[in-house]
Amino acid sequence: MSRVTVRSGLDGWMVKLTRHAPPGQFARYLLVGLWNTVFGYGTFALFTAALNPIVPHSYIWASLLSSLLNITVAYLGYKWFVFRTKGNYLREWIRCVGVYSGGIAFTLVALPVLVVAIRRNTHFLGEAPYIAGAVLMVVVVLYSYIAHKNFSFRPQPGADAN
Repeated sequence: MSRVTVRSGLDGWMVKLTRHAPPGQFARYLLVGLWNTVFGYGTFALFTAALNPIVPHSYIWASLLSSLLNITVAYLGYKWFVFRTKGNYLREWIRCVGVYSGGIAFTLVALPVLVVAIRRNTHFLGEAPYIAGAVLMVVVVLYSYIAHKNFSFRPQPGADAN
């Protein structure tokens, strides 16, 4: 298969994925997601370091605290920069938490299944969790975008759509 054929196939796939979104919305989603990743890991590391001298297994508490903060920061980024909705802060935040919870639950169920499948069908034994995590990350990013667009931040009846 030529490089041109592969490139046009990828372009066609991206067009199909984003054709229902306003121009630039999916790119803004990915950009905010990149920020969320950096900010999220940073807060986790900061809370872990701060709590380590105080409580045993500080990373567990750090994960819980940083998750609450990070979901809120992600929500505001999506609301203000990606979907650009007005009002409805509490309702949209609760829906955003629901979308994240669904993605987390799916990943917790799918990860062990995918790891076993990779280990049985490839020579990647030790690498299987990382490969499975990367595959599921792509799936969850796409799921989250669609769920946030159509559930968390869907325009209310009679409201101007983006």
